Amino acid sequence: QVQLVESGGGLVQPGGSLRLSCAASGSNFNIYAMGWYRQAPGKQRELVARIFRGSSANYADSVKGRFTISRDNAKNTVYLQMTSLQPEDTAVYYCNANQLRAPDNYEYWGRGTQVTVSS
Repeated sequence: QVQLVESGGGLVQPGGSLRLSCAASGSNFNIYAMGWYRQAPGKQRELVARIFRGSSANYADSVKGRFTISRDNAKNTVYLQMTSLQPEDTAVYYCNANQLRAPDNYEYWGRGTQVTVSS
């Protein structure tokens, strides 16, 4: 089992920045991808950004150029640097991890951290 613990959410004004962190613990070997999803009230959960062990990453179009995902493999920690935040970025942000335990893939979720962008 892998446990994911997020931190760094909060209230920020439009145009502001926040940095989210997510640390993986437990049987955290062979985690090949980590990422962030978000879910706004009344909407489906959506991918924000995802990073693979080799540091390649992909982003939702809505956050490209504003958000940066990074990863510390030694610490099994993933970060999401969010800049130029807008009210539409308000959501609960969930950390996600994918682990290979051959022959199966396993997916894990954190409990989420609230990000609110409001003046």
